Amino acid sequence: MANLRDIFVKNLKENRKKCGLSQEKLAEKVDVSTHHIAMIELSRNFPAIDLIERLAGALGVEVYELFVDTDSSNGLVEINRQSFMDEIKRTVDNAVENAFARRGWKPRD
Repeated sequence: MANLRDIFVKNLKENRKKCGLSQEKLAEKVDVSTHHIAMIELSRNFPAIDLIERLAGALGVEVYELFVDTDSSNGLVEINRQSFMDEIKRTVDNAVENAFARRGWKPRD
Protein backbone atom coordinates (compact mmCIF):
# COMPACT_ATOMS: atom_id res chain seq x y z
CA MET A 1 0.00 0.00 0.00
CA ALA A 2 1.26 3.47 -0.86
CA ASN A 3 1.87 5.96 1.92
CA LEU A 4 -0.74 8.55 2.76
CA ARG A 5 1.07 11.45 1.11
CA ASP A 6 1.44 9.55 -2.16
CA ILE A 7 -2.24 8.62 -2.11
CA PHE A 8 -3.23 12.23 -1.40
CA VAL A 9 -1.02 13.63 -4.19
CA LYS A 10 -2.29 11.10 -6.72
CA ASN A 11 -5.92 11.82 -5.84
CA LEU A 12 -5.39 15.58 -5.80
CA LYS A 13 -3.88 15.53 -9.30
CA GLU A 14 -6.52 13.16 -10.67
CA ASN A 15 -9.41 15.17 -9.26
CA ARG A 16 -7.90 18.47 -10.38
CA LYS A 17 -7.54 17.17 -13.93
CA LYS A 18 -11.00 15.58 -13.84
CA CYS A 19 -12.40 19.02 -12.99
CA GLY A 20 -10.47 20.54 -15.88
CA LEU A 21 -8.47 22.80 -13.58
CA SER A 22 -4.88 23.88 -14.03
CA GLN A 23 -2.70 24.25 -10.95
CA GLU A 24 -3.12 27.99 -11.37
CA LYS A 25 -6.93 27.85 -11.40
CA LEU A 26 -7.03 25.51 -8.40
CA ALA A 27 -4.65 27.82 -6.54
CA GLU A 28 -6.97 30.77 -7.23
CA LYS A 29 -9.99 28.82 -5.97
CA VAL A 30 -8.31 27.94 -2.66
CA ASP A 31 -6.42 31.23 -2.23
CA VAL A 32 -2.82 29.97 -2.35
CA SER A 33 0.00 30.42 -4.82
CA THR A 34 0.39 28.27 -7.90
CA HIS A 35 3.85 27.41 -6.57
CA HIS A 36 2.30 26.02 -3.38
CA ILE A 37 -0.02 23.73 -5.37
CA ALA A 38 2.93 22.59 -7.48
CA MET A 39 4.99 21.81 -4.38
CA ILE A 40 2.09 19.78 -2.94
CA GLU A 41 1.72 17.83 -6.18
CA LEU A 42 5.47 17.15 -6.18
CA SER A 43 5.21 15.86 -2.57
CA ARG A 44 7.56 18.56 -1.36
CA ASN A 45 4.91 20.20 0.83
CA PHE A 46 1.88 18.78 2.58
CA PRO A 47 -1.12 21.05 3.11
CA ALA A 48 -2.59 21.97 6.47
CA ILE A 49 -6.01 20.61 7.36
CA ASP A 50 -7.82 23.84 6.47
CA LEU A 51 -6.25 23.83 2.99
CA ILE A 52 -7.15 20.16 2.53
CA GLU A 53 -10.76 21.11 3.28
CA ARG A 54 -10.65 23.98 0.76
CA LEU A 55 -9.05 21.73 -1.87
CA ALA A 56 -11.75 19.11 -1.41
CA GLY A 57 -14.44 21.79 -1.69
CA ALA A 58 -12.92 23.27 -4.83
CA LEU A 59 -12.71 19.79 -6.38
CA GLY A 60 -16.24 18.84 -5.34
CA VAL A 61 -15.18 15.81 -3.29
CA GLU A 62 -15.35 14.84 0.37
CA VAL A 63 -12.09 15.25 2.29
CA TYR A 64 -11.74 11.52 2.92
CA GLU A 65 -11.87 10.86 -0.83
CA LEU A 66 -8.47 12.51 -1.19
CA PHE A 67 -7.04 9.80 1.09
CA VAL A 68 -8.66 6.72 -0.44
CA ASP A 69 -6.29 4.23 -2.09
CA THR A 70 -8.15 2.93 -5.15
CA ASP A 71 -5.05 1.08 -6.40
CA SER A 72 -4.80 -1.36 -3.50
CA SER A 73 -3.61 -4.83 -4.39
CA ASN A 74 -6.92 -6.51 -3.49
CA GLY A 75 -8.93 -4.14 -5.65
CA LEU A 76 -10.96 -2.82 -2.73
CA VAL A 77 -11.06 0.77 -1.66
CA GLU A 78 -9.00 1.14 1.50
CA ILE A 79 -8.39 4.01 3.85
CA ASN A 80 -5.20 3.77 5.81
CA ARG A 81 -6.75 5.00 9.03
CA GLN A 82 -3.61 4.83 11.15
CA SER A 83 -1.52 6.82 8.69
CA PHE A 84 -4.29 9.37 8.44
CA MET A 85 -4.56 9.68 12.22
CA ASP A 86 -0.76 9.95 12.57
CA GLU A 87 -0.68 12.73 9.98
CA ILE A 88 -3.49 14.62 11.73
CA LYS A 89 -1.69 14.26 15.07
CA ARG A 90 1.56 15.59 13.58
CA THR A 91 -0.29 18.53 12.02
CA VAL A 92 -2.08 19.41 15.27
CA ASP A 93 1.10 18.99 17.33
CA ASN A 94 2.98 21.33 14.98
CA ALA A 95 0.18 23.90 15.13
CA VAL A 96 0.14 23.81 18.94
CA GLU A 97 3.93 24.09 19.16
CA ASN A 98 3.89 27.06 16.78
CA ALA A 99 1.13 28.74 18.78
CA PHE A 100 3.11 28.27 22.01
CA ALA A 101 6.31 29.53 20.38
CA ARG A 102 4.58 32.68 19.06
CA ARG A 103 3.48 33.49 22.60
CA GLY A 104 6.82 32.59 24.17
CA TRP A 105 5.24 29.72 26.12
CA LYS A 106 6.85 26.36 26.70
CA PRO A 107 4.53 23.35 26.39
CA ARG A 108 4.40 20.87 29.25
CA ASP A 109 5.89 17.44 28.65
